[in-house]
Amino acid sequence: METILEQMNGEVFGVWFLIGAALVFWMQAGFAMVETGFTRAKNAGNILMKNLMDFCIGCVVFIVIGFGLLLGEDLLGFIGKPGFDIFTAYQDFDWSNFIFNLVFCATTATIVSGAMAERTKFLSYCVYSGVISALIYPIEAHWIWGGGWLSQMGFHDFAGSCAIHMVGGIAALIGAKLVGPRLGKFERDKKGRVTKVKAFPGHNIVIGALGVFILWLGWYGFNGAACTSVDQLASVFVTTTIAPSVATVVCMLFTWLKYKKPDVSMCLNASLAGLVAITAGCDVTDAFGAIVIGAVSGLLVCFGVWLLDYKLHIDDPVGAVAVHMMNGIWGTLAVGLFATTSAPGNDTLTGLFYGGGFSLLGIQFVGFVSVAAWTAVCMLIVFGLIKKIFGLRVTEEEEIEGLDSKEHGLSSAYAGFSIVDMTDAAMETNENTSIGAESYEEASEAARNAAVRVENISGTLTGTSLETGMNKVVIITKLSRYDKIKRALNELGVTGITVTQVTGCGIQKGTGQMYRGVEMDMTLLPKIKLEIVVSKIPVEKVIEAAKKTLYTGKIGDGKIFVYPVSRVVKIRTGEENYAALQDVE
Repeated sequence: METILEQMNGEVFGVWFLIGAALVFWMQAGFAMVETGFTRAKNAGNILMKNLMDFCIGCVVFIVIGFGLLLGEDLLGFIGKPGFDIFTAYQDFDWSNFIFNLVFCATTATIVSGAMAERTKFLSYCVYSGVISALIYPIEAHWIWGGGWLSQMGFHDFAGSCAIHMVGGIAALIGAKLVGPRLGKFERDKKGRVTKVKAFPGHNIVIGALGVFILWLGWYGFNGAACTSVDQLASVFVTTTIAPSVATVVCMLFTWLKYKKPDVSMCLNASLAGLVAITAGCDVTDAFGAIVIGAVSGLLVCFGVWLLDYKLHIDDPVGAVAVHMMNGIWGTLAVGLFATTSAPGNDTLTGLFYGGGFSLLGIQFVGFVSVAAWTAVCMLIVFGLIKKIFGLRVTEEEEIEGLDSKEHGLSSAYAGFSIVDMTDAAMETNENTSIGAESYEEASEAARNAAVRVENISGTLTGTSLETGMNKVVIITKLSRYDKIKRALNELGVTGITVTQVTGCGIQKGTGQMYRGVEMDMTLLPKIKLEIVVSKIPVEKVIEAAKKTLYTGKIGDGKIFVYPVSRVVKIRTGEENYAALQDVE
């Protein structure tokens, strides 16, 4: 009976191993959503294509050489012996390990996509993806998981903080540096020194958040698939839940205190940072260790984004370097600090803070330095050769117009939807915008005119500008005032209104908002434009009603334009001018 139960247990965890691999594959969708949401709409299709090809190209080269280098017969502790057992001895092939390590390999490759987004040639990216999946990742992963020299030393990286995330993060850092920043990201003076960092908000934070939740779900397979007992699996689930939760709370509090508002995109990054950091030691840490690891990662991701923007001047649109490289390093070293034998399945590893001394920490440090050096040297060579042979960056024209159209012939990834690239929709009161009187009745005529300016192109308001007696009134105001102005005009007798969403700017400076620690320029603001043509209703009544409704006591409440209309024709009936307007006023 005991033998039967052991066999059944092995079968159950064998199935779970494959389910875990499927969850890790599903993480490709998460990466695609995060990267797409954090970048601009004109490049959405390009990013989706890169994430798709990371897996597909990775699968091809992993079959040919990658799998053998990773899990083939160990050669001097450095590489596995390449082989073609998948073709020559398929009946005895290790199918489970192949698919499991393939999905991990694809994860490593796709980390770079976000850091180099919006300005990298698709061909060059495909070449990079093939090389890292065929050679760079399999060799260092062999050191750790394939019986190589690091595993022989006792180096511990249960699910890939070092082997996957740090490696992908270092590749992302080098790639982003060599390809250069997106146009307009950094303003420079005549001497080439950066004088200002600009924010490029992601076009769809909703998709980005969905991607984070997909990744978090997939991480339970990422960290838990290799577990061999129920207790160990449950403990891994606990630490994999605690670390990102704590990281996100810490990041929220930090951004709230520093930037006066909790930053949505940074908190999403923090969730991933906590997951990355706990990955190496998820099986050997307890709840306290997971809390500390998560807290540090929540601060480290904020520091990493700031460091790249303000000190290194490297453009990383999605925070891949801060999330994966920095927290991959931290998670690798944290094993040497927080490993404890109280974790189920760990009988040997004890970290510094649990009485184990510096031995394990030293081994983890050697592993981190070795893998980091291997990755950095290889990626400098790979990206250098790609840059020389194919070129890394698209042309300025292609970058401005978007990679969807220029690289893929895709007019838009959102066919049928109207996408407007807005920087921010809020304007705070400050010395440049406040007039001083919040009530329309209490405000002086000058204050009213300053808040809602009227440009009467037709002539004076008290006379008719043309013999037709018809005028077109265009009102531009804030989105938030739409319902009020619509009701006011309707009460006045206006029933025909054309409404358009627009963006624009005025002379007011506004107060910049913070996006990922970078102040955004308040130049283009979302507005609403209402157009009406009146004849029976006096123009001055329309203007007065609009001014009273829109007034808040701040410059930028709106602007009203009055134009003469020479002729109006109703298509259905053929009526013209005054008669044509009677059922729309």
